Amino acid sequence: MRIPTPPLGDTGGLRAARMARRRILAGALAGAALAGVPWRAGAQSRIATPRQTEGPFYPDRLPADDDNDLVAVKGQSGIARGEILLLAGTVTDLAGKPLAGARVEIWQCDAGGRYHHSRDSSSAAPDPNFQGWGQFVTAADGAYRFRTIKPVLYPGRTPHIHFKVSGKVGLVTQMYLEGEPGNARDGLFNSLDPRERAAVSVRVDKAPDGKALAARFDIVLRA
Repeated sequence: MRIPTPPLGDTGGLRAARMARRRILAGALAGAALAGVPWRAGAQSRIATPRQTEGPFYPDRLPADDDNDLVAVKGQSGIARGEILLLAGTVTDLAGKPLAGARVEIWQCDAGGRYHHSRDSSSAAPDPNFQGWGQFVTAADGAYRFRTIKPVLYPGRTPHIHFKVSGKVGLVTQMYLEGEPGNARDGLFNSLDPRERAAVSVRVDKAPDGKALAARFDIVLRA
């Protein structure tokens, strides 16, 4: 997609064009992450992704920016704090059939450990450059992609990202990081059996560009 250059002196148009280019780049990078991160056809593809609690901080007011790029916010010129993570995967059924038209939502705290929610009592100032929530609707290949940040510790919780899938089959779950020390002390993570824990854990690698991080989380829905 070609982004036209605004007329000379149109500062608002220049800002919008920069944001549009950044979003196209984010989509391209996340697509590369989906292709470049090894697909572990193990636990994630053999069992249904386990359900987990939605938690208390699903946004009570959705942001004006409702796309899949959480590190660039409409109206802000900066980039979110934290390590940029290109997160991608597929939504399939137990037989491996891609599910089109599934709405995938994610939400998480910012790099300072604060959710964009009115009831989050953290003393940390919210990051104005972090969207905190995003969505993506899968096409025929069942694929989704986000540009976000690597999840961080939250008081009482190991790093995680919340997921909600809506469509013919729905699911609420959480994604965790392989090898994270906090996993051993996290009650929700350890409420799962070993195969289920493997199904919601991802390995984080360097993205193909060598700058961002990349992870793949394949979601398997039980029909």
